[in-house]
Amino acid sequence: MSSELLVDLGEDPATAQLGQLKLTTVDDQQWPADESTLSKSETDISQCFDAGSPHLPWDHPFYDIARHQIIEVAGDDNFGRKVIVFNACRMPPQHQLDHHKLLMYLKGTLDQYVESDYTLIYFHHGLTSENKPSLSWLRDAYREFDRKYKKNIKALYIVHPTMFIKTLLILFKPIISFKFGRKINYVSYLSELEDVVKCEQLLIPARVKEYDNKLRASVKPTVQPPMSPPHSPPLHSQVFGVPLALLRQRNPDGDPVPVVMRDTISFLCEQGLEIEGIFRRSANVTLVKEVQLRYNSGATVNFREMEDVHLAAVILKTFLRELPEPLLTYQLYNDIVNFTLSSERQVALMKTLIESLPEENYAPLRHLITFLAKVSANNEVNKMTNSNLAVVFGPNLLWGRDNAMSLSAIGPINNFTRILLDHQHLVFT
Repeated sequence: MSSELLVDLGEDPATAQLGQLKLTTVDDQQWPADESTLSKSETDISQCFDAGSPHLPWDHPFYDIARHQIIEVAGDDNFGRKVIVFNACRMPPQHQLDHHKLLMYLKGTLDQYVESDYTLIYFHHGLTSENKPSLSWLRDAYREFDRKYKKNIKALYIVHPTMFIKTLLILFKPIISFKFGRKINYVSYLSELEDVVKCEQLLIPARVKEYDNKLRASVKPTVQPPMSPPHSPPLHSQVFGVPLALLRQRNPDGDPVPVVMRDTISFLCEQGLEIEGIFRRSANVTLVKEVQLRYNSGATVNFREMEDVHLAAVILKTFLRELPEPLLTYQLYNDIVNFTLSSERQVALMKTLIESLPEENYAPLRHLITFLAKVSANNEVNKMTNSNLAVVFGPNLLWGRDNAMSLSAIGPINNFTRILLDHQHLVFT
């Protein structure tokens, strides 16, 4: 990967030349008809963007955008940052996609995460002459993203870049800030993404995977790109990526709350409750891996010696995200995604759902939520309300069996988490 993208090649080519760049021919597909009638003048995201709907109905203002699954949220990366994925191959032909609404939908998605550090992954394969947006739209889109969107984006990874995208970045050099340009990275092969995020948690389109395999096959054997590292068998003392039931069995005193959660929460209760933006910042990836290795080797970890609140926060989120099955379990996935009862019955049903969890899930969840309630109680200082905490922890408490998170599901999951935090004193009594 390289961030040396915006090199000066002399005089910028005429912008009209961009449209002359030859792209691959779009594959034959039966694209569904565009069913939206929303005016392009509609820009009020707060009114028309509703990620809280389990399944966007056909008459929803953003239904015709969401149904293509161009934009996805894929949990956290290896640095503890939220991952937003943009799939070019899922963009239909230009006449079947309202690009203004696509931009509004992307902004509505990012609005949920821009207060935290986040990573954007763009799968470029599949952008064709038929579905590529106009140069003027791209220019306006970049300008539409003001400082609040650019401030906390820590990296933009362009996967399978072509001469088209490289030329595009050169053309945009006059309006792309040097600081933002340094965040852009090229990724030639999917295996390179493993340094950033676990690829199995990404819903990588089949077309992208097939293209990656073709690229590999075309490379000479002596210079083959590295394959994704194979999954090694767990160590005897491993705690990350290990089922909660097994961790409980290993615990000498039978405590169902895993040691990682006990250590991080204890430290954060002491030193993190008044830290502004706690759980919103990323951590040094080397330190994260070092702490994980120490836990997995059976060594004791003392966060008080490291005095790094954000490291402990990332370790807690990483532990939850790397569980083989989410803390709220796959069994409750459909119940939670479709949790839409009236307020009078919400708490009663939520209590029933939570109490149906196995003890090795119930006890850690209670320990975590009780702690997060303390964090929220200090929200005037740390700026982490129940809603903000729900956005951070919802995707780390529940995800689908395919590991990724569709935008139609993430809203209900975050909403469930917020209600759980609002009423934790009733749910856990």
